[in-house]
Amino acid sequence: MTDPYAQQPYPQQPGQSGGYPQQPGYGTPPQGYGQPQPGYGGQPYGGQPGYGGQPGYPPGYQPYGPAAPYASWGARVGAFLIDYLIVGVPAGILYGIGIAVGSSGMTCTSDDSLDSYNTTCTGGGLSAAGVILLLLGGLYALIATLWLLYREGTNGQTPGKQVANIRLVREADGQPIGFGMAIVRRIAHIVDAIPCYIGYLWPLWDEKRQTFADKILSTIVVKV
Repeated sequence: MTDPYAQQPYPQQPGQSGGYPQQPGYGTPPQGYGQPQPGYGGQPYGGQPGYGGQPGYPPGYQPYGPAAPYASWGARVGAFLIDYLIVGVPAGILYGIGIAVGSSGMTCTSDDSLDSYNTTCTGGGLSAAGVILLLLGGLYALIATLWLLYREGTNGQTPGKQVANIRLVREADGQPIGFGMAIVRRIAHIVDAIPCYIGYLWPLWDEKRQTFADKILSTIVVKV
């Protein structure tokens, strides 16, 4: 006689083993589990969009990856000449007008008496208008230079650098160096000039195309 209380096996469904049903979420792991996911260990850091690219560098440039697209010496010289013309030409015009128009002639008289010989000169020098024009020229040069340094410090580009498609940035993170540090960098160019201006030529053979001032402040000039 069959025991009505004996345990009957649970009906086995296709794809199951044993007598108990397989519940969702248990057993076989979901597809893709344990596989490298984008943005995590499967790809090197900086390989995904939004990682590694630093503001101030051209799109796709990784500061810790391949060699940076450093600006050539010729591009840097061209940018400097453009900026120099912006400052120097208007200031030079004011200086020239001040000297040409503001100068007054000198009048000299001589005493030819037998017992003495004296020459007296009056006039000469700059008039008030000439002095004002010279001061205006100097003021323009100062303001224009500070404006260029402000542009260079805040976005890395002066008008000359924009034309040459280059940018000044910090080597560490590719960010602009700031207005204050741009002034310090301009002062540091004295170091480039001391050894017969060799520092200005150093980018010709330097691996990172840096002047001495760039090395002191850890700055680089890159292509845009």
